[in-house]
Amino acid sequence: MSTTTKFTAAIVATGLGLVTLSACGSSDSGTDAAGSKTVTLVSHDSFIASKGVLKEFEKQSGYRVKVLKDGDAGQAVNKAILTKDNPQGDVFFGVDNTLLSRALDNGLFQPYEAEGADRVLPEYRADQGKHRVTPIDTGDICVNYDKAWFTEHKLTPPKSFDDLTEPAYKNLLVTENASTSSPGLGFLLGTAAAYGDDWQGYWKKLKANGVKVVDGWEQAYNEEFSGSAGGRKAKADRPLVVSYASSPPAEVIYADPKPKTAPTGVATGTCFRQVEYAGLLSNAKNTEGGKALVDFLVSKRFQEDMPLNMFVYPVVEGARVPAEFTAFGAQAKDPETLAPARIADHRDQWVKSWTSLVLK
Repeated sequence: MSTTTKFTAAIVATGLGLVTLSACGSSDSGTDAAGSKTVTLVSHDSFIASKGVLKEFEKQSGYRVKVLKDGDAGQAVNKAILTKDNPQGDVFFGVDNTLLSRALDNGLFQPYEAEGADRVLPEYRADQGKHRVTPIDTGDICVNYDKAWFTEHKLTPPKSFDDLTEPAYKNLLVTENASTSSPGLGFLLGTAAAYGDDWQGYWKKLKANGVKVVDGWEQAYNEEFSGSAGGRKAKADRPLVVSYASSPPAEVIYADPKPKTAPTGVATGTCFRQVEYAGLLSNAKNTEGGKALVDFLVSKRFQEDMPLNMFVYPVVEGARVPAEFTAFGAQAKDPETLAPARIADHRDQWVKSWTSLVLK
């Protein structure tokens, strides 16, 4: 697998994912009657865990794990809601704070307080009264910049949302479609958090300054962004892209040979924090196996396995972050956030207004 492909598989939780259902792990059905020794995890295409870690769970619990990957995060959530009366599995992983209210309002999950949930850092907890979901990971959607391009052009990289509207950065930024891509939606929500009711005024300035919009993360990052391995190969001409705070470490980890410093940086004043959750599906056939799997997802063993597989940060106290994350990138100290209830109240209208304003 190429560097670009591995990077894509590891950190894209979004974009234009596959619409077909794929499976890995045990070939046993995950919808057997109660007492089945197979537990099925339904997720987006970007779920990755080390084989040894899943084997460890299987050995400890006595359950075999089957993983069903069902497109990008939005697709997977929508399909899980449509099939909630006869779900494809027992546990769903990958609903984030931008879509959480949709899942909860549609009764996707049943209450279950995971063993070890008390170790989750308070800022990531949600639905505390009912315990329908458990926080599993977090990450920041931020504008990334191509260090070499800005050095060559003797231009200081942008640091904030406001900077992106300055004439110096005209025609430099590429972002994803907020209606088809999770990073694109996260970037829109970040501007809504930063500018409140005037977010549309901000996007008018951004559009006038030449922002380019593409369908998904893979196209934006690997084809349009000059700082990525794929973009350098394609001779891309946009040195600013909406991606993740964990993208610079990934560029180093998958490079051959490895550079001493990351070729890309993060505009930390443009970040929006995502949190991903897992939950026991309302009509899960194997509820006991599902509970055991949710417990494992929040365990220190799994939490420390996630960063170098999915390029996200753990959410439990004491879980170690890889040295590469600290050396080549870091979480934003003061990212934009929005309460899930506020997202629920405004998301659809914001996306509709954004589409009319930016794409027409």
